[in-house]
Amino acid sequence: MSVISASEARANFPDIMNRAEYRGERILIQRHGKPAVAIISIEDLKLLEAIEDAIDSAKLRLAIEENTGFTTIEEIIAKRPND
Repeated sequence: MSVISASEARANFPDIMNRAEYRGERILIQRHGKPAVAIISIEDLKLLEAIEDAIDSAKLRLAIEENTGFTTIEEIIAKRPND
C-alpha cells in the first residue's frame, strides 16, 4: 500500500485515481502524519462490502439459532403484576 500526504493527494488526484482504478493500488492518505483516508479500486470496495455482508449474515444466522422464541404484547401484559 502506498502512503502519501494530503497535499500530494490534492496535487496528483487524477494520477492517484488512475493508480487505484487501473492498477488496483491501495493508497493511504495521511493528514499531519496520521492515516486519514484510503483510496481503493471499485473491485476492492465490492469485495469489502461482500465480506461485511457475509459477516452480517453469519451474525443473523447465529441470532436466529440462539432465539428461544418471540414474546407477544399479550404475554408481557399477562406477566405484569396487577396494580
